[in-house]
Amino acid sequence: PASTCGEHHSNITVSKVKSADEMFQACMKEFERCDIAIMAAAVADYTPINVATSKIKKTEGNLVIELTKTRDILKSLGQQKKEDQFLVGFALETDNEKEYALKKLQVKNADMIVLNSLNDAGAGFGYDTNKITIFEKNGRETSYEQKPKQQVARDIVDKIVNMLYA
Repeated sequence: PASTCGEHHSNITVSKVKSADEMFQACMKEFERCDIAIMAAAVADYTPINVATSKIKKTEGNLVIELTKTRDILKSLGQQKKEDQFLVGFALETDNEKEYALKKLQVKNADMIVLNSLNDAGAGFGYDTNKITIFEKNGRETSYEQKPKQQVARDIVDKIVNMLYA
C-alpha cells in the first residue's frame, strides 16, 4: 500500500497523522529539510468545528454539522519554498480542469501540478489505473495515457528528475 511504501528507507521520513491540522503541522515541520516535496495526500478542504468524542445518537429531525476551512498545506509550503526546493501538488477536478490546474500551479507557487480528472472512466479513486496531465511552472504540459498507478508514479518521478537535471 502507498502508506507504507517508503517507511523503511533511510532517506524517507514518515509522519503518521490523524487530522488535517496534524498533517499541516507535520508538513510545515519537515518541509524546511526537503529538497523535493510531493504533496499527494487528499487532505480535507473542510473539517467539523465541533468533533464528537463518542457516537452521535439518532434523534428526530435533521443534524447540522458546521464546517470550517482547513489550512491550505500546499499554499503554505509554496509561500515558504526556497529557490533550491521543488514542490509538487495535485489537482483533482471535474470541470475546467486545465484552467483550475494552471491557477493552482500559480497561486500555490508549486513547480509542478499533477492533474487527475474525475471524468476519466476507469481511472483514479477506486481503480488500479490512472490518467494524468502534468503542468510545469515553465508552461509545459504533458498528458499521459491511462496506465497502472505504479507506472504513473514512475512517470511523475521521471518528470521531476527531468525538470531538475535536464
